Amino acid sequence: MLEMHLTLLVATAIIFLLLLVILNKILYKPLLGFMDNRNSLIKKDLEGATKNSDDAGVYYEEANKIMLEAKSRASKERLELLAKAKAESEKKLKDRRGKLEFEYNEFLKSLEAEKVELKNALNSQMPLYKEAIKAKLSKI
Repeated sequence: MLEMHLTLLVATAIIFLLLLVILNKILYKPLLGFMDNRNSLIKKDLEGATKNSDDAGVYYEEANKIMLEAKSRASKERLELLAKAKAESEKKLKDRRGKLEFEYNEFLKSLEAEKVELKNALNSQMPLYKEAIKAKLSKI
């Protein structure tokens, strides 16, 4: 029937153990080391992503704060510029009104002078007009 050879059995056991040792050194240890290294890199990347997410939240809040501050500053500057422009326009308007009022007063003075001249001219021509009117009335 079956015969067992002790030498073959021992040789097979030694070859099996040697194969386990060789596979352990060449295949299993590097493979397990690679897997452990990969797991540690994944864990490190996950922690980095979490940290980046937290940092992004902080930066987002800081950006919102800066935007609100910029809007506030821009609004303040806009109001200051509006007030400055309004004061400047009021000054120009006041200057222009003063100039127009001066020109109007000069015009009134020249008009009054022309009125006096016209009156004097009419008064000097009055005897001629009276004679012309008498002549016309006499013709009627």
